[in-house]
Amino acid sequence: MKTLSAISLATVMTLPQAATAQTSYPHTPKDNTVDVYFGTEVPDPYRWLENDTSKATAEWVEAQNKVTSAYLSKLPMRKKLLTRLQQLCNYEKIGIPFKRNGRYYIYRNNGLQNQSVLYTMDKPGGEERVFLDPNTLSDDGTVALTGVNFSHNGKYVAYSISRSGSDWKEFYVIDLATGKLLDDHIMWAKFSGAAWQGDGFYYSAYDAPEEGKELSSVNEVHKVYYHRIGTPQSEDVLFYQNPAYPKRFYTMMVNEEETMAFLHESGDGAGNNIYVRDLTKKDAQFIQMTSDMNYTYIPLENVGDTIYILTNYGAPRNRLMKATLGAPGLKDWQEVVPESDVVLESADMIGGKMLLTYSKDATSHAYVYNINGQRLNEVKLPMIGYVGFSGKKDDKECFYYFTSYTVPGTIYSYDIDTNESRVFAAPKLPFNIDDYTSEQVFYTSKDGTRVPMSITYKKGMKRNGSNPVMLHGYGGFNIALPPSFSASRIAFLERGGIFAEANLRGGSEYGEEWHQAGTKMQKQNVFDDFIAAAEYLIAEKYTDTKHLAIIGGSNGGLLVGACMTQRPELFAVAVPEVGVMDMLRYHKFTIGWNWASDYGTSEDSKEIFDYLHGYSPLHNLKPGTAYPATLVTTADHDDRVVPAHSFKFAATLQECQAGNKPTLIRIDTKAGHGGGKPLAKQLEETADIYSFILYNVGQKK
Repeated sequence: MKTLSAISLATVMTLPQAATAQTSYPHTPKDNTVDVYFGTEVPDPYRWLENDTSKATAEWVEAQNKVTSAYLSKLPMRKKLLTRLQQLCNYEKIGIPFKRNGRYYIYRNNGLQNQSVLYTMDKPGGEERVFLDPNTLSDDGTVALTGVNFSHNGKYVAYSISRSGSDWKEFYVIDLATGKLLDDHIMWAKFSGAAWQGDGFYYSAYDAPEEGKELSSVNEVHKVYYHRIGTPQSEDVLFYQNPAYPKRFYTMMVNEEETMAFLHESGDGAGNNIYVRDLTKKDAQFIQMTSDMNYTYIPLENVGDTIYILTNYGAPRNRLMKATLGAPGLKDWQEVVPESDVVLESADMIGGKMLLTYSKDATSHAYVYNINGQRLNEVKLPMIGYVGFSGKKDDKECFYYFTSYTVPGTIYSYDIDTNESRVFAAPKLPFNIDDYTSEQVFYTSKDGTRVPMSITYKKGMKRNGSNPVMLHGYGGFNIALPPSFSASRIAFLERGGIFAEANLRGGSEYGEEWHQAGTKMQKQNVFDDFIAAAEYLIAEKYTDTKHLAIIGGSNGGLLVGACMTQRPELFAVAVPEVGVMDMLRYHKFTIGWNWASDYGTSEDSKEIFDYLHGYSPLHNLKPGTAYPATLVTTADHDDRVVPAHSFKFAATLQECQAGNKPTLIRIDTKAGHGGGKPLAKQLEETADIYSFILYNVGQKK
């Protein structure tokens, strides 16, 4: 690779006067890096941008942000949108109450707080006292509370934080009797909670990374440690590691009675394995319960020595099974609730009964069962939407959270015995939600597959073929997109915009078969589904190609990148957020290797390399092509999908763009993949994205 030295990144900027204005971009030097895959040479001239700590990369980031900031600051509606977003989001958001050791806890945000505050109360609806306020942990809200784990003996709580959006976690401990923060402090934990046993807890961590490579180095050999309260991290006991499989995750779970412990193994295949240990026997060892990581096995709860498990083993749409501590192997499991024609999403054991939540066409339906698997009744939800339950197996108190595209998060208390719900807490909105409506439609993809899509808009919308549309999708990793409410989305809808969300293959909307239909050598199905959604919206006169924007994050960023390179003429605007854009090298950074179960890697075989190379957004940008107006977004602390993906894609796009549309990259600072981002930063980013979209579909004020 050529050495980069004395690189001039001076920028000459022409500010936008109209949507067709030209923009001058920073010069991005190229080198002669070439990789060879199965005899095929693949140039990677912007490889130097993978070095996220180099001076050259820092100068490039500064120069790109200068161009982008100048462009966005001149958009006439940008300031108005930010003000409106702040108004729309300035209402109280309420979490679902949960009980620990005889006390109740609830998250609240009074409106524009950067992070939600955790409160405690003696009883539901009682006086609330601040328990933990993450807004006090940093001046700018960039330290986020990522989890709280209470000890079973009621003496302690371990809480984890993330700094600047990184996946790295730090643990701290509070003495519940005194409320004091103890000296215990854990560093370099990742993908881990605190699993308490006695006066200590298990956590999962990696070795401290090389200085300067904290956000990009490959994470290998996940280790489980036991930390005893009052001792330094240096004395923590290494409980489990498996160097023979360095690219796997290992986490612990201990049941509330501390009679059994589970070791969870994942990272090789689409699912996981579980091991169980009898803690009532002093010298008991872990017993392997499952042996095929192509399936998921989720221990939910235990009743005595009986373990209830949600699994897709032998049931692509999931079923509920049970095992015993004395005979935990899969061959001895018994079915409790069989697979049905819709997806069993979750199961909660509350008040001696089970609340099972099913997904039908990506919307929730909930039922009460007894522990023997007999359905007793259906929970009457307010409307079509999404529901989540909270409660303990031995308590009568039960709460659920409900939301939809037009209903903000509302908390209900639920009486399991009488099957009655009542509103426990509902937000008071600074706008009239009745002005908006949502509909679900079904469209046909390229190969004839029927795909659902939800479309939300302001009442009175005319299907005249010229409405601004923001089409969103994800399509991967067995993750569904259920109905969800966004106050900030109102700012787009009230300007005549339409929000469309397509439930693409690759997700979990119709079970494991739907997921697998969007993976590896079937990944093109996901892009075809998204393109077909766009074509449906045009054919049904919701919009046209001059007013259609596509947006998606992470795997959804890959989706946007692939679709804009395959069908650049179909879209007016593209916003790939924190996207996986280099499909040939994604597995070489942090935990990218974990995505191989969905993608495959360029090293697997020539067939898979050819397939990845055929759709990789970075490698399918072609010089002389007119691409949509594009705003690439990423962040300097994204250690999930490292920013080099977006850096290289943006540099190549700027080089290839033959049209007169802007191709910008927005690189946030002290932010990561999205989790824990302070509200102030969220609103700034949303204002930038919405103003970029609206301006480039023709709105001028």
